[in-house]
Amino acid sequence: MTLLTALVTEASSVPDSGLAGLVADIMGSIGLVGVGLVLAIETILPFLPSEVALPLAGFSAKRGDFGLVAVIIAATIGSVGGAMILYWISRVFGLERTRHVLAKIPLVTAKDIDKGVAWFARNDAAAVFFGRMVPAIRSLVSIPAGVEKMSVSRFLIYTTAGSLIWNTIWISAGYQLGNNWESVEKYGNYLKYALVVAVAVALAWFVIYKVRARRTPA
Repeated sequence: MTLLTALVTEASSVPDSGLAGLVADIMGSIGLVGVGLVLAIETILPFLPSEVALPLAGFSAKRGDFGLVAVIIAATIGSVGGAMILYWISRVFGLERTRHVLAKIPLVTAKDIDKGVAWFARNDAAAVFFGRMVPAIRSLVSIPAGVEKMSVSRFLIYTTAGSLIWNTIWISAGYQLGNNWESVEKYGNYLKYALVVAVAVALAWFVIYKVRARRTPA
């Protein structure tokens, strides 16, 4: 393969239309700041799935546009920033007013918000950490954390840890696949199901461990 052919092949792998094209334009225009911005928006608005944005960011790193570690850090900062916005909105306005406002956003329903509340009710720390790795729960778990006035430091720690794991998985997948980064979307459902199962198992273990610890005499 000649250099010209390689460049043409690489360029053709960059989306130029649709949602993926918009993400590529933002990242291409403002670099790592764009990566963080896309993930912040994705955390707040569900119409921009991270399963599209993150593999594309990994592909950009593979092309040499950014360093892999830098992309992961930028994406995680963006994710945490978006989560903090939802946290503070919920903390200031309360559950009912927050639900009323967010339910007006396309693709966000009161039922989805209630799922986040239910997750949080089981255990605040575990809900925030594991919830950041569960589709449909990822963003909305910030709402009950804000409503219940969870410690900002604890929220930041668990949100950062969960976001870092989620982002690393998807960005690394896009990085490894290179020009075939779109294949991540093809098999993304299997990966999401595997992650959900893993999170459910880990959460169950965490709850059982906490219950046994409380029952064990000091």
